[in-house]
Amino acid sequence: MNFSRPRFTSAACAVIVLATVVAGVSGVTATAHLGKASVSTRPSKHYSIEQFLDTEGVVGASFSYDARQILFSSNRTGIFNAYAQPVAGGEPTAITKSTTDAVFAVSFFPTDDRVLITRDQAGNELNHVYVIERDGAEKDLTPGEQLTASFTSWASDGKAFHLRTNERDPRFFDVYRYDATSYTRTLLYRNDSPAYYPAGVSRDGKWVPLIKTNTWNDSDIYLWSAETKEARHLTPHEGVASYEIAEFDPAGKHLYYRTNEGSEFMRLKRYALASGKHQEVEKARWDILFTNFSLNAKYRVTGYNEDGRETIKVLDTASGKPIPMPDLRGRSVSASLAPLPEDRYVGVTFSRDETVMAYYVNDARSPSNLYVQKLGTHATKRLTDTLSKHIDPTDLVDSEVVRFKSFDGLEIPNVLYKPHQATATAKAPALVWVHGGPMAQTTRSYRAVFQYLANHGYVVLGINSRGSSGYGKTFVMADDQKHGKEPLLDCVEAKKYLAGLPYVDPERIGIIGDSYGGYVVLAALTYHPDVFAVGVDIFGVSNWLRTLESMPAWWNREGAYQEVGDPTKQRDMLVAISPLFHAENIRKPVIVVQGANDSRVVKAESDDIVAAVKKNGVPVEYIVFDDEGHGFRKKTNQIAAYGAILKFLDTHLKRDRRAPQ
Repeated sequence: MNFSRPRFTSAACAVIVLATVVAGVSGVTATAHLGKASVSTRPSKHYSIEQFLDTEGVVGASFSYDARQILFSSNRTGIFNAYAQPVAGGEPTAITKSTTDAVFAVSFFPTDDRVLITRDQAGNELNHVYVIERDGAEKDLTPGEQLTASFTSWASDGKAFHLRTNERDPRFFDVYRYDATSYTRTLLYRNDSPAYYPAGVSRDGKWVPLIKTNTWNDSDIYLWSAETKEARHLTPHEGVASYEIAEFDPAGKHLYYRTNEGSEFMRLKRYALASGKHQEVEKARWDILFTNFSLNAKYRVTGYNEDGRETIKVLDTASGKPIPMPDLRGRSVSASLAPLPEDRYVGVTFSRDETVMAYYVNDARSPSNLYVQKLGTHATKRLTDTLSKHIDPTDLVDSEVVRFKSFDGLEIPNVLYKPHQATATAKAPALVWVHGGPMAQTTRSYRAVFQYLANHGYVVLGINSRGSSGYGKTFVMADDQKHGKEPLLDCVEAKKYLAGLPYVDPERIGIIGDSYGGYVVLAALTYHPDVFAVGVDIFGVSNWLRTLESMPAWWNREGAYQEVGDPTKQRDMLVAISPLFHAENIRKPVIVVQGANDSRVVKAESDDIVAAVKKNGVPVEYIVFDDEGHGFRKKTNQIAAYGAILKFLDTHLKRDRRAPQ
């Protein structure tokens, strides 16, 4: 299970999410053709998982001090490393060459070519922050055992930066200021409460905003002053409301933040540091995800979650007018990419001199590619070409947003991937895919495993059952302490929806999920044993008592108890919704995949459920990766996992279940 958004990152933190490092936000909204039964000539071929994962994953972007290079992370070698790419184009240079642990780039130094990176050890999520010197030498800035650290911000003059670490006490994150030349550090903010998380530092170093998480759906902002050493409560409120930090403006006059107080969706506000006044800045039909400024506030970029698709708007702050983005629709940007049906810009970053911006463009059929654009012009250059050269993009499928009414009339949004070869005369097997979280969201993104399954003839329905983020405060709270019940019934209704599609074989529908989604898979096989034909459990929770009691010290346990249940006060309820204690009901084939170093869903969760299912005489397969944690970062392990899953599905689901044996 993936408590991938721990309590300190967000008031609306999601607990059990697969860390997908190779994902964009994409897709199209269309449902009109779903009932058509035309014969398709696609796909022209079936691709192996090795060919799908030959696609390169690229994430992050940081400009060098002179805007001639851009820093990002890539798994082109099979594991993530840091690379520097010339902005003018050409081949990237490897900054790190790890073969064992995934490395993620953080930032170029503002005045030279040194680099900050972060990595853990074999997926244990105990991240350290390192500096890579100009000669390639590496220095651990956060040495020690059993600590986790992260980068927060640069000082405006580039002479210092700030890191967060829980080295003093695993329950508390402190903030240190590091000299950018000597790396000597001083304690800026000492945290003495597990409820508070330092969400950043103002560029002048005078303020540390703190998020106080009350529950996963309710939080507050406090502002700590480096001068007075006191924290001011900025957001007293009644009822349930989330408050999350956006950013300080570069002038140091305002703290921008997001909140859903008094509304369903997150909107943007700001707090004036001098006067203490709050001001509405922007609201949208959907959640506002973030807002960021360029170094001197010439530009501001804001992101939005539009029905599972991230969109962005870049404003010229002087005029208040949006910066036009290049139109990539209708033209192929390289021989290996089909034309994008709709432009999807994410991850905008500005150079320090505010002359160039970088961003990613992606689509359901196109993994993220990194672009740079000279501001004030439409001059755009693509720096990466990530789709596997083995794959014809016209063999891939678009994603579609579809909705159905659940058992109680609640509308459930989903993202559907329909294989080209699925027709009314060639009905396909199907899978309900349950995301992690539970407060995560299946988005309209490029997902290699979704495309892999669709290419091999499986319909994939990525369900956003009640409790998913992105659809309003009421929707996200609708699963609180109802796990194994109403959200699971949404999945049962999803099976009925799939069974009603003319190109789906109603007898061949399975359920698959990762992390919290893996729990739902086990719950479906346990509490509704005749609904799904098979189950695929990717590091899912089987015993809530153990999972909740083994949470790391820095997680907000009270928030988890509010969401799922309190193991000291609601033990009977948690036993009732834990599949392990009722595994005798499981009678459909299941495959379980687990990382040995998983700190969120510990290996015992999978060990125990596999042993219990074996007692039933039910076909069960079990795969464990000794060098992975929560989410599989190494391509070799992804190939092994997804290849085994497809083989399992072909054996137990794809074959004609009505044929004589």
